[in-house]
Amino acid sequence: MKILGEERRKYILQLLKDSNVPITGGDIAEKTNVSRQVIVGDITLLKAKNEPIIATSQGYIFLKQSSGIPMVERTIACKHTPKETETELNLIVDHGVLVKDVKIEHAVYGDLTAAIMVSNRQEVKQFVKRLQTTKASLLSELTGGVHLHTISASSEKALEKAEAALKAEGILLEA
Repeated sequence: MKILGEERRKYILQLLKDSNVPITGGDIAEKTNVSRQVIVGDITLLKAKNEPIIATSQGYIFLKQSSGIPMVERTIACKHTPKETETELNLIVDHGVLVKDVKIEHAVYGDLTAAIMVSNRQEVKQFVKRLQTTKASLLSELTGGVHLHTISASSEKALEKAEAALKAEGILLEA
């Protein structure tokens, strides 16, 4: 049975709040018996009401309040080829660090940011597989491989270790 309008959006919001893993638009569409495009519209309306929902390569995530563990984050600059993407992300997540997003400075559009939200090798593998199956381009391909990541962890030490690993691999850009 099709779930309509506001009732469907309440259902979607609860579904995302209750989930500890990303949920694809297709999965939500199947559960609510509407098209994926209707779900995209619903998510847009929920975001317009300031619901903390982000779209990642693995699906939609509701950003839950911190579990009491203070997180630290920083922005890092990287440069690598598309083939080195999986290596870069694994070097970061292997140190218990979340890769929140990727940012580039585009000559026409200015700053462009896309959510990544990967925190372990399985999520990195899914991200890379999705790139391959969709044949999508990386944002960094528009800037000769140069890009920024917002990274987050429970300690400065974890961030420092991830940066050191990237530096050793020649991926981290330094001033």
